[in-house]
This record gives sequence, structure tokens and C-alpha cells, in this order.
Amino acid sequence: MPSLLHLDSSILGENSVSRALSAAVVARLQSLDPMVEVVYRDLAAQPIPHLSGNYVGVVRAGMEAGHDAALKADLALGTNVLDEFLAADTVVLGVAQYNFSVPSQMKAWIDRIAVPGKTFRYTEKGPEGVVGSKRVIIALARGGFYGPGSPAESFEHTLSYLKSVFAFIGIRDPEVITADGVNISAEQRKSSLKAAQAEIGNLAIA
Repeated sequence: MPSLLHLDSSILGENSVSRALSAAVVARLQSLDPMVEVVYRDLAAQPIPHLSGNYVGVVRAGMEAGHDAALKADLALGTNVLDEFLAADTVVLGVAQYNFSVPSQMKAWIDRIAVPGKTFRYTEKGPEGVVGSKRVIIALARGGFYGPGSPAESFEHTLSYLKSVFAFIGIRDPEVITADGVNISAEQRKSSLKAAQAEIGNLAIA
């Protein structure tokens, strides 16, 4: 049975454009394959703690967790987050752009999946990603215009960052649905949503 991991990161709840887009993407994929099994994680409602030195020491340096109950719980959460990602055939990310980059909640999730020996490895030729067969769809909402050729293009560190992270672990061609300019005006928001929804309607089964 195909599996799909659905992630949201916006703090705006029902007012979130990225949440609306990611939900539409998942609905589209379910309409194409009703057998798909969906796992959902709301990174804003249930944020993943940011990395600690002790966590990194255990995961990457082989240190012992000892009797620290909080650290053991954090390690178990990290394992669960990574296992969810590795088990998914498709990953759908609802991403809001805050201050030119991803929400800190999304960054905390990324820090739990970018694990040497699990999603990438070091070789004599440098780091090598090992999860290249996974489909990733990014549903991105941005308040202004940051696309190629726009005056604010140099301020765009959201999509470029996500593409770099996924390329690093072996996923080089994520699909992207973008709604830009959603804070410019009500008319622009409506127009951007309509265009994004049309793209979602054209998504095909993997």
C-alpha cells in the first residue's frame, strides 16, 4: 500500500494558504489512488524540539543517553520522525515563508531527518544522498513575489533552501506548487490560489 507523509508548518491555522494548498495536494493524490495511506504531522500544533547538544552527541557521536528521561524521550521522537519520513513513498509539505525562509518548526523537522548513515552518507567523493526514490511535493505560500526576475528574488531563502536540503539527501527534483503575493491584496490572494489550485489539479500519480 503506498504511503504519504503530510506535513504542515504554518502558524496561521485555518487562515493559512500553505495549509489549504497542501490539503488540496493530498486530496488530489487520494483521488488518484484511494488506497494511499496518509500520515499527518502538524509541525506548528505539535512542534518538534530544536536540536540539543546531548541529542546530537548520542545520534552522531555515539554517546550514551544515560538515565536522562527527557533526552530518551527526545531520541524516541527523533527516531519516530525519521522513520515516518523513510517509510513514506510521497512527502507533501505545506510551507509558509517567514522572514525570507522556512518556519523554525520546519527547520526542526529537517534537522531530524538529515542524519548521516540514514538519509546521507560521507564518501571519498563527498556526501551522498541515499533517499532519491522518494516523491516530494512542496506547497509553498509567500506573502510577496520572490520568483526568478522579481525585485526580491535575492531575498528568497525558502524554496532554494528546501531544494538544497532535499538534493543533499538525494531528492533532486521536488515538485513545487507556489502561491505568491498572497499578502499583496485580496484580489492577488484569490488569483494566486486559483492558479495554484489549477496546478494541483494537473498532478499525476507517481
